[in-house]
Parts: sequence; structure tokens; C-alpha cells
Amino acid sequence: MNKELMNLLNQAFDLSENGQYDKALLCYEKVLKKDPNNVSALIDSGTTLLNLGNLKNSIIFYDKALKINPNNLDALINKGAALHSLGKFHDAITLYDKALDIDKKCAIALAYKGLSLGELDKIQDALEFFKKALEIDNDYDLANLSKKRAQDILKSKLKGLKYTKTL
Repeated sequence: MNKELMNLLNQAFDLSENGQYDKALLCYEKVLKKDPNNVSALIDSGTTLLNLGNLKNSIIFYDKALKINPNNLDALINKGAALHSLGKFHDAITLYDKALDIDKKCAIALAYKGLSLGELDKIQDALEFFKKALEIDNDYDLANLSKKRAQDILKSKLKGLKYTKTL
């Protein structure tokens, strides 16, 4: 990749990190005009759109990146996150599973799969995926918080069952 495109990508990333999403998208657009198959620009455009809440358009960019590189972990996981946000939990899990086929120790894919399983009320399964994520990265905040939440839900359900049995 030439220096000009690299500078534009870096500038776009910095703008996105600072919450200047519209300006970041303009930089990514410039990169993609010169290099339409730039997977980094496609994924980062999708992520920027995801941050803006533009889920459907973010998926379009992830799909373009996956068409070029079907095994790109970032594209798989981020598309899964967008689908999760749209309430398409089964579809998200399919993408997380594909990511885990590529890298069985991908803590973020494990944790995100746990989140989707939790949304499907499969709390015990979700808890197992949070634990697996924490075995890989025990400082992973999302997995720690989600594990605690899943444990609280399970305790609450158990209390409800005990209460029902005593009636």
C-alpha cells in the first residue's frame, strides 16, 4: 500500500477514535476510491458506521471485506456484532462460530457468542463462553461483566424455582 493511502487510513482511524465519524468516513471513502479492495478501509468503514448506529450499512462493508477475504476475523466478528444489535442472534452466533473455527482462542468471539446466547435465554451456555474467554484473557472486562450478569440471572432463576416449589 502506498504512503498516501496509509496516511489516509491512519488519519481516518484517529478521527474515528476521537468520535469524528463523519470525517473518518470521508477519509475511508478516499482510500476506497483509489483502492476499492482495501480490506482495512472496508472493515473500518463498517465499524465507523456501526458506531454511528447505521447497522445495515455497516454490514454491507463487512460483506465486501468478507467477499475479498472470507476468513477475516475482524469482519466476521464485527458483522456478528451488527447482526446481534439487529436482534439476529442466531446469525451472529454463526459468524462467531466461523471466527472460532479460524481461531479457537479468540476471546472476543467467545465473549460475543456468550452475549448472543444470553439474549436467546441460554444463560448456562453463555456463562460457559464467558468463562472460556476469561481463560484466554482474564482481564477481559466484557467477559467479566457478562459472566457476573449471567451468574446473577441464574441465581435469580434458582431462587424463583425454590420459591415456586415451596408454594
